[in-house]
Amino acid sequence: MRSELLSNVSRIVVKLGTGILTDEAKRPDWGQLTQLVGQIAGLRAMGHEVVMVTSGAVGAGMGVLGFSKRPTVLAELQACAAVGQSRLMATYERLFEVHKLNVAQVLLTHDDLEHHERHLNARNTLVALLQRGVVPIINENDAVSFTELRFGDNDKLSALVACLLPADLLVILTTSEGLMENFGTPQARLLHHVDAIDDRIISMAGGTTSATAVGGMATKIQAARIAVRSGIPLVIAPGRRSTVLARIMAGEDEGTLFVPRLAKLKGRKRWIAFFHHPKGTLVVDDGARKALRERGTSLLAPGIARHEGTFSEGDVIRIVDGDGTEFARGRARVGADKLAEAPGNSKVVVHRDDLVML
Repeated sequence: MRSELLSNVSRIVVKLGTGILTDEAKRPDWGQLTQLVGQIAGLRAMGHEVVMVTSGAVGAGMGVLGFSKRPTVLAELQACAAVGQSRLMATYERLFEVHKLNVAQVLLTHDDLEHHERHLNARNTLVALLQRGVVPIINENDAVSFTELRFGDNDKLSALVACLLPADLLVILTTSEGLMENFGTPQARLLHHVDAIDDRIISMAGGTTSATAVGGMATKIQAARIAVRSGIPLVIAPGRRSTVLARIMAGEDEGTLFVPRLAKLKGRKRWIAFFHHPKGTLVVDDGARKALRERGTSLLAPGIARHEGTFSEGDVIRIVDGDGTEFARGRARVGADKLAEAPGNSKVVVHRDDLVML
């Protein structure tokens, strides 16, 4: 399965987690950085385009500013990010120079990827860099973006970058072997592949106890949801293993492979599905849910049981069933105020061209 899925991979996004970039003193681990850069240079030598999504800026700044634990005050987090990001990029530039590779810093916020023109511009910039043999190094713009620092994580960012390009493969390197079943017990075992992200898989994921990291396995599962729905395979693998990337590309059973959906989403549908904070929610009845899922229809007003939140025409909204389970997203053609005025008419609320089944 792995050999078949990865046989035609050209463009790869590699996410490096804080835990594999810093030492016990919360400072950059130079040996680790050197070997990781060497592995990525190896992918480039094989002819692959590589985009890096790196954590570690806040962790690098913590050591400089004297923090032993990740700060909780926003201004202190931003100060750590501002100090650490420049140090991190200077290090990457030196290390990649050894392999005669140029790098480019790309700092993104959620707004950059949500706004359609900026979204396309970010994609065009990354593609232009890749075409010129440059390794883009991406991080959240933590020094100014309070939303990302409070709620974001680089696991999700890496999945969004993979969708943005799109990439052929996303690799998240972390401190664990991959997704473990019965973690912390004598029966613990590595899951080599995941065909579907169901409640059983979600229950295996936990957070993190790291002083510098944000997510943990839970955020990696969320990233996997985005990647596989977009038709992009994802591998979660141990980042302290010096041959991990080569083994993955050789089709070896390294880490956990999340198998993608067969039907790939087009660029606009990916943008609707994953790059927005939904402004509201439509709760639909069983008939409407069945029509959307099985017949690919548009969502009409009579199928809506109720709506929540304040949204306008053009806003992205969640679509949930009677139990509150989100199964689709779409762009509203009717604002909440207009929907409330005439809930029983046959007006198209979300056209099928603006609707994505999750």
